[in-house]
Amino acid sequence: MQCIDWIFCIAFFKNKAVNQAQGDEKKPYFLSSLYIVTTYKYTKYLSSMKKNYPFTLIIILILGGLSNTLFGQMLPSIQLDRPDQTECPFITPTRYIQIENGILNEKPNSLPMISVQSSLWKYGINEKLELRIITEFTAEKRNFQGKIAMSPITIGFKTALLEEKGIRPQTSFIGHISSSKLGSSSLETPYIGPSFRFTMQHTLTKNISLAYNLGAEWDGKNAGQTYIYTLTTGIGLSPKISCYSEIYGFLAANQLADHRFDGGLTYLVNHNLMADISAGFGLTENAAQHYIALGISYRFNTQNP
Repeated sequence: MQCIDWIFCIAFFKNKAVNQAQGDEKKPYFLSSLYIVTTYKYTKYLSSMKKNYPFTLIIILILGGLSNTLFGQMLPSIQLDRPDQTECPFITPTRYIQIENGILNEKPNSLPMISVQSSLWKYGINEKLELRIITEFTAEKRNFQGKIAMSPITIGFKTALLEEKGIRPQTSFIGHISSSKLGSSSLETPYIGPSFRFTMQHTLTKNISLAYNLGAEWDGKNAGQTYIYTLTTGIGLSPKISCYSEIYGFLAANQLADHRFDGGLTYLVNHNLMADISAGFGLTENAAQHYIALGISYRFNTQNP
């Protein structure tokens, strides 16, 4: 996994060097570099199982605030697929890399606390298509000790289908395939795990939106599919702060339905940087008891201006 992280870092520094060679010093390359390196270090904190990741978030937010006036204002603000379970229909801008990082602590039923560090890497091909890579590390906590395992890497895409018009929602399609072997041996699966979702969103007012997903996924362990639904309402409290509440669930054959509720806040540091916090709990007996999550997401342009 370290290889994948550093590939993105090297690509960014290469772009920086090219622009500097051309005499372009207008963008905050130094601060941007710090964002990428700090995001990499962010994943390392989980392996030590120490609760010092809030400090990392604070440092990134301070740097982001200081550089706010240096970022371009040409594009709309960054749009995320987190922190809720509802994927958004928006496509990453062309030639931008967007990295959505999060740490989640979850208490399943009758199992030890689980910590998950996940990163969604997205690259905008054009206005209709983005490529996606998901990396995820999982640790099961027992007496504040834990062993880190990497889940099989997931690759996929999102493509825009319909623009919003009247009662017709803005709609996109997301397809993923989880590899069976590209991860820790303890989490390998016999089969690859495909998944798909249709993502839809309505603009109700200037500050309120309604979004929902419908889809299915296969976990790679057996041939049975699990259907997925999500429904969320987002509210803009200010130009920088938004909140949401959501219900979502999983419906598998020959199993009880798994229904859950969550909510959270996002803070837009600048057009290219956003932080989030969320929490949720289960509504049915077989759902996870509760979780809390923190995240930081960032995008940058790989193309010379």
